[in-house]
Amino acid sequence: MEDTNSHPETDTETAHSTVAAGVEEAEAIKSRFARAIDDAKANAQDLRSNAAEIAAAAREKAGSTANELTEQAGALAKQARDKSLDAVRVGKDKTSEAIASVGRAIGDTAPVIDEKLGVQYGDYARNAAGALETSAEKLAAKDIADLTQDVAAFVRKSPATALGLAAVTGFLLARLFSRSGERDA
Repeated sequence: MEDTNSHPETDTETAHSTVAAGVEEAEAIKSRFARAIDDAKANAQDLRSNAAEIAAAAREKAGSTANELTEQAGALAKQARDKSLDAVRVGKDKTSEAIASVGRAIGDTAPVIDEKLGVQYGDYARNAAGALETSAEKLAAKDIADLTQDVAAFVRKSPATALGLAAVTGFLLARLFSRSGERDA
């Protein structure tokens, strides 16, 4: 009879060497897998730090852009305020001059009124001329802030009258500008 177990020692050695080779290969795979996980963790950390740096740079850029825009808006607002104050000053001066001019014209016509209608009506004209010239002087002497307060007080005191004056003024300005546009065309 032949022995089916030809060399038990050889089979055991072969099995041990096969197992040892498998263990070595498993250890190599495990080592490569651990390195791959470590590399993935390092790459993820690099990505996080890069993302944090990019986000910080974007926040800084947005902050500086916002500051620049705020400064530019402030400068533009100051320019607009200065220009509007200049326009108000010019308008105040022209209005004062116009009132004074009307007062002088009425005062200049007082002698004619004396002759045609009587001294009593001439005196009315002189009083009106004096009142207009006094008003023009007061207007010329007032500061813009004082005028603003006076207008606000007038509007609070007589809102209907203020609204009516604003409507009449708007109508007159519209007519003035529409006629000047017709002449330009």
